[in-house]
Amino acid sequence: MNIIEKYFSRYSEDKLIKWFKQICFAEAVSWFFLFTAMIWIRYDREGLLPTIYIIIIGNIHGLFFTLYLLMILPMRKIYDWDDEDTVFALVSAFFPFATIWIDKKLAQFNRE
Repeated sequence: MNIIEKYFSRYSEDKLIKWFKQICFAEAVSWFFLFTAMIWIRYDREGLLPTIYIIIIGNIHGLFFTLYLLMILPMRKIYDWDDEDTVFALVSAFFPFATIWIDKKLAQFNRE
């Protein structure tokens, strides 16, 4: 974790917050496209195009998923999350569109 903290320490908090918001949104959008791929492949199992589509969308979603998980570490320090908030943010990555909720509700400075 020291390597990740060292890497993100060279960027300002504003830039990290901007990146986190963009990654939260991109991860949720990639969930949507992943669902469309699953529906498409369900109706056309033998087609080559749905298979290529799901491979590409799956890789893109995996990239945003990994970036989201990496960005949680600096966000924990910026937003002063306790262990419960951090675990909740980690677990929300596994549920569709939950990263948008994390961006809107948990990633705020003046939470009550």
